[in-house]
Amino acid sequence: MASPSPADSFRTRLQRGDLLVGSFIKTPTLHATEILGGIGFDFVVVDEEHSPFDRQATDAALFAARATGAAGLVRVPTAAAHHILSVLDCGATGVLVPHVASAALAAQVAAAARYRGGRRGYSGSVRAAGYGGGRMADYIAAADAATTVVAQIEDPEALEEIDAIAATPGIDALFIGRGDLTAALAAPSNDSPPIRDAVARIAAAARRAGKPVMVFVGGMAEATWLREVGATAFVHSSDQGFMKQAAARALAEMRALGQPGA
Repeated sequence: MASPSPADSFRTRLQRGDLLVGSFIKTPTLHATEILGGIGFDFVVVDEEHSPFDRQATDAALFAARATGAAGLVRVPTAAAHHILSVLDCGATGVLVPHVASAALAAQVAAAARYRGGRRGYSGSVRAAGYGGGRMADYIAAADAATTVVAQIEDPEALEEIDAIAATPGIDALFIGRGDLTAALAAPSNDSPPIRDAVARIAAAARRAGKPVMVFVGGMAEATWLREVGATAFVHSSDQGFMKQAAARALAEMRALGQPGA
């Protein structure tokens, strides 16, 4: 499938504040990505941090994303440069990097994801480069323009540097990690007052830096609140979450056949 024009790229749409809907991919096959991309999800996030993805499984999921026209992001397991390079070479649209707790780390992440002014390692033979044959300078320019780098803010110490993290050149968006913030702050839930305060601080820093906000949501109630705060890119549930919800509903409906009066 042809790459989108710069005006329609995921990075451009994210930066201009389009409403974007995606989901986590937790199952290491290409099928869930193919299904979600095929029905029109804007993007998927292959979750290497919390799911059993190896490089081959990630490669397959990214192939499916490209085939359906969905943007394929990867939540890498760490901020290490080799993790970022691996998924970008496989053709990822961008990376979601966990535990970006300082401006110094944000700068390292941004550098690892880009060639010019950065430290991304070059290979012209990978999927991202069209398996060779093109001009190196053209590929590098296109890759730097399209690669999307999202910093996940999920540590209390990140809140102390949030303005500097948000303002880091090369960081395209902030992802608010309410789950880890809830655990770290010993909050009773991911929408309790301490978490709402943290969300507001992160969103305000993003506004000051002119950066979009990405969030995970389990349903419309959370999405409505976080949309009001300023989020524009929503990771709604996951392939496993959708399957479990649909299966539970179908099972309940079928069990009802055995009830009196059914």
